[in-house]
Amino acid sequence: DARQLVDLARRRAQGEQLRYGQQIGVETLTRAVTDHIQEYTQTGGARPFGVALLVGGIDAGEPKLFETDPSGTDYEWKAAAIGGERDTIQGHLEEHYREDLDVDGGIEVALSALSEPEDGVVDAEDVDVATITTEDESFHSVETDHLESILAEIDETEEEETDE
Repeated sequence: DARQLVDLARRRAQGEQLRYGQQIGVETLTRAVTDHIQEYTQTGGARPFGVALLVGGIDAGEPKLFETDPSGTDYEWKAAAIGGERDTIQGHLEEHYREDLDVDGGIEVALSALSEPEDGVVDAEDVDVATITTEDESFHSVETDHLESILAEIDETEEEETDE
């Protein structure tokens, strides 16, 4: 289901680029995906999509993040989690996210949120992190070494809080 929706999103984005010579807006793309999902909830004989997606990017110089759910509804967030342990992770994000976080601060909040559940051991080798900056709107994959250093900082902070 996820692959099919991602392929749809890619086709819509490419079509916008070819037709109008510009990138599709994040909200516009999300709405195209949720409209497609919604159609499957109302079509007889068609199985609804059983997947939630996070769609992010930059619109008019502003970061945007949307969640889609299997009903075809979209929600806009500043920080969001989907999947198993969503409530625990989302709670951590809501508590620790701030508008003034720099990129590394945002990565730290995200990684520490992943370690919130009881079995939440985060290994840099098992996590893919990417960023999109508002300055140049480019996509950057974060290197494993950098993730390891941020995870080490998180571990140190947690140990200090435990000692207090």
